[in-house]
Amino acid sequence: MRLRGAVAVVTGASSGIGTATALRLHQAGARLVLHGRDTARLTALAERTGGRVVTGDLADVAGIPALAEEIRSRFGTVDVLVNNAGVGWAGRFGEMTAQDVRRVVDVNLTAPVELTRALLPDLLDRPAASVVFVTSIAGRTAVAGEALYSAVKAGLDVFAESLRFELAASAVDIGVVVPGVVDTEFFARRGKPYERRSPRPISALRVADAVVRVAAGGRAEQYVPRWLRWPVLVRGMVPGVYRLLATRFGGSG
Repeated sequence: MRLRGAVAVVTGASSGIGTATALRLHQAGARLVLHGRDTARLTALAERTGGRVVTGDLADVAGIPALAEEIRSRFGTVDVLVNNAGVGWAGRFGEMTAQDVRRVVDVNLTAPVELTRALLPDLLDRPAASVVFVTSIAGRTAVAGEALYSAVKAGLDVFAESLRFELAASAVDIGVVVPGVVDTEFFARRGKPYERRSPRPISALRVADAVVRVAAGGRAEQYVPRWLRWPVLVRGMVPGVYRLLATRFGGSG
């Protein structure tokens, strides 16, 4: 689809991959709807991109219908939805509180599902539209110390794939971007910094470039970096070997 002039909603736009994606979409000529919790950062980004700010916390899933209605009433239409917002949690699963569990599930899985559902009639009404889900390699391979985060990202992956099949005859493309370790504030916010020597973190702009490619080109998925598809293939072809290696080397990042 043509991104120039398209109305693109980006969740989690106040930092990291979301900010980088907004900048790349702006360069492609899209009209931006910038969603996030940090009003000051969103306002600064809006000044750089000409975007419009819609603030809110996606952990409040009950407020998503009102969010969709605000977007609809203020902008009239939606051509691109980038479900990027996410929250992490690092540590042993048994140490999570019920509140921790609820927030990780709601922000990473329930919110993108509900926002997609709320905006889908608008997307289906366009001559061409796209929905992009930013997932994680953790959802493809599993990661010790991030059991719940891995699970919800895997769920988002399967939701996106199923929705792609369901909408195959429509003009709405569904795509997934699967990043590895990205140099953002995510790790500090999850409660544990990234301490492994490899793989080395990549820039958020590399992930943003993949998001734009998927949104514009109708691609089903993009790994960032591309070599991440290999551990996924190993897991699928020789799961026993993969589990042995992951148990020995695949601890929490």
